[in-house]
Amino acid sequence: MNVLGIETSCDETSVAIISNGRLKANLISSQDFHKFYGGVVPELSSRAHLQMVNPLLRNALSESKLSLKDIDLVCATAGPGLIGALLVGLTFAKGLSLSLGKPFIPVNHIEGHIFSGFLMNEKPQFPYLCLVVSGGHTLLLIVKNELEIIKLGSTIDDAAGEAFDKVAKMLGLGYPGGPALQKAASLGNEDAIDFPIAQLKTEFDYSFSGLKTAVLRYLQKEHNKNLENISNEELNNIAASFQKAAVEALVRNVKKAISQFELKAISLVGGVAANMKLRNSLQITE
Repeated sequence: MNVLGIETSCDETSVAIISNGRLKANLISSQDFHKFYGGVVPELSSRAHLQMVNPLLRNALSESKLSLKDIDLVCATAGPGLIGALLVGLTFAKGLSLSLGKPFIPVNHIEGHIFSGFLMNEKPQFPYLCLVVSGGHTLLLIVKNELEIIKLGSTIDDAAGEAFDKVAKMLGLGYPGGPALQKAASLGNEDAIDFPIAQLKTEFDYSFSGLKTAVLRYLQKEHNKNLENISNEELNNIAASFQKAAVEALVRNVKKAISQFELKAISLVGGVAANMKLRNSLQITE
């Protein structure tokens, strides 16, 4: 079976083809122009998706050595995401489905993250713990099987990725904030500033708004939010100290879950999964 997948939930257009469970093509077009605005502009994102989705489809078919008539199933991200961006991918996919006479399946964005691990050569064994960390979501889940997912906890305010982006903006590091903050943090002393980790009554939930506010108050108190007064060394220390607190908050709940449940693996998914400190911390935990 040849499955076509289309993703347009935010600021990247992606088209992938899977044949009999094997990834044949996975093409991505990133929208770098959002850097100029310091964040994603939904209208511009939608227009870029409209321009890129068809060329990406042609290239994906070429890379897979397939034609449209070989596609058996069409899928597209249906949400959550930016409504205008989602509509581009959904409308395009539904149009293809109708013209080809092939079934269409809308895919939940978060479920796509959760099951992305099954594209790896070494697939996770059930039941496994899944930490979803992105710009819009932070979830801790137990995946018992393909149809049963138990939510242990989630963020009660800001997502972890949103906190990374906003702190990066406070520090003048640009957009996207996650990679820029990680780079600055790699040059800093993570023990320089003791930023707080939220202590919640609910065992597996997260909160990052207080951590974000703590960074803002530090900048107000020490430098009156004037970045010109901050040396590169201190800026790197702030980034490193924030990153340490954010990662410790994420890993702490993972450790709790491992101690309480019979689990066979840990899966880290979402955009923040690219953060090396988080990845290394989870490997040590495992």
